Amino acid sequence: MTDLVIRSLTAGEEPLFDSLPDPGLVGFAAFGDSFADMAAKGAYRPEWLWVALRDGVVVARAGWWGGPEDERPLALDWFDFTDFDAAVRLLRTAPLHTEYRLRLPPDWRGQPAVAAAADARIDAAVAAGLKPLVERNYYRWTADLGLPARPGRLVFRPEPDDEVILDLFRRIHQGTLDAHARRVTAESGLEAAAQEDLDHLRWMPSPREWWRLGYTAAGELVGLAAPCYHYKDPVIGYIGVVPEQRGHGYAYDLLVEATHLLAGQGMDRIVAGTDVTNTPMAAHFAKAGYPIAQHHIDLA
Repeated sequence: MTDLVIRSLTAGEEPLFDSLPDPGLVGFAAFGDSFADMAAKGAYRPEWLWVALRDGVVVARAGWWGGPEDERPLALDWFDFTDFDAAVRLLRTAPLHTEYRLRLPPDWRGQPAVAAAADARIDAAVAAGLKPLVERNYYRWTADLGLPARPGRLVFRPEPDDEVILDLFRRIHQGTLDAHARRVTAESGLEAAAQEDLDHLRWMPSPREWWRLGYTAAGELVGLAAPCYHYKDPVIGYIGVVPEQRGHGYAYDLLVEATHLLAGQGMDRIVAGTDVTNTPMAAHFAKAGYPIAQHHIDLA
């Protein structure tokens, strides 16, 4: 067997990355997106696209993504191979370390070919040193589904002070069901988890003025609704309720308000996500008319 060559691309070599056969069972291809189209729109930088070649033929590829202003990639979201060992070596060799997000159809476990493709990628990522973190459902609301009625229980207003938002994140992360926040809190502390979520919202290219804090009629703070825009789609950037207000279903009120705010900006679609283990939030999305569009597995 000839030696394996592992390297990043240079400008103009995107067709080489796209030369690996892809049956379109998992990842972006499973939802009608092609690498060629995404690369043409500037979604990937050559230095963040890595390939493993044997005799000049691509046998594994990994593509990392980041925002236009990011100095480092934020996620590995394109990972395919025809050679398992080459794929493992590729992930171990590339000097890019982020979470790996595997996109799957909602019913992927019921489709043997899709499940096998997913398991192969997860096994390769684990062999390279990543660990499964969480499974998430991703939702897609469209205008034809209609707007859910506002419950009318809360009063909403913007909050321009980042310190207020940061303190709110500190409170929300206490007892949170969100696996990412729990991991960061366990590894780096509550302050780091709060700062990471604030930074993520500030990273979005949408106006900060869209964020809303929800209050009861008596003026008690309930939580945060952050409608945003994520370069490609309008998103529910964040929904969170402070510990002392949990148990009243207020996350639904926050979600509905964020949906109305985005629709009021002329958005005809909204994407959102939550951990599959966060059953209360999943129930709120279902009640608000958000169908599940994708299932994601995140490895850290």
